[in-house]
Amino acid sequence: MTSSMKLLIVEDDREAAAYVVKALTEAGHVADHAADGVEGYELASSSSYDVLVVDRMLPRLDGLTLIRRLRAEGAATPVLILSALGQVDDRVQGLRAGGDDYLTKPYAFAELLARVEALARRGGPGAGDTVYKVADLEIDRLSHTVTRGGQEIVLQPREFRLLEYLMRNAGQVVTRTMLLENVWDYHFDPQTNVIDVHVSRLRSKIDKGFDKPLLHTVRGAGYVIRDGGR
Repeated sequence: MTSSMKLLIVEDDREAAAYVVKALTEAGHVADHAADGVEGYELASSSSYDVLVVDRMLPRLDGLTLIRRLRAEGAATPVLILSALGQVDDRVQGLRAGGDDYLTKPYAFAELLARVEALARRGGPGAGDTVYKVADLEIDRLSHTVTRGGQEIVLQPREFRLLEYLMRNAGQVVTRTMLLENVWDYHFDPQTNVIDVHVSRLRSKIDKGFDKPLLHTVRGAGYVIRDGGR
């Protein structure tokens, strides 16, 4: 059974949202509600959630634009998209915008809950944490800041997402496939050196000039952030 989750429901249909929030609460979870895209974006940017449930057709800011903005800023929180638009092209568009799963309306609450729990599990241990530390390297998901030895390090959005994922899985080897799916949202290998380039840039920012390297390449396997030797 999945432990208690903190969820954000972004849904302009207040009756439908109230039903989902009540059902999630009864299932032992904490659920916040935003009635439009701007409110949803502000809540998602300022608080830490295990999963976001986002309606696609929202006033003020549509769901896909909301998700794209969060992803561009480095947010890696899993997102379940809700929509009455259920054609293959609609689902593909939603996933490419940064959604992790797509549920078509009308839906059964039991399925929504199962999908949300699956996304939370995929997030992995520590997915709900806001600060990760390895040695003197620290990343804060809420303020989007990175420091090492008290010195601030400026990262691009994709570099931030990459570091966040590596730090969340600190001490464990992360494969190229894991990075493609969780940082780039690709469910296939585009056969480019995009990962190598970003890892190289990230390594130069977080390791260069410091006493010991934290980001290591494991030949034939992937990458790992750990406080120790190669």
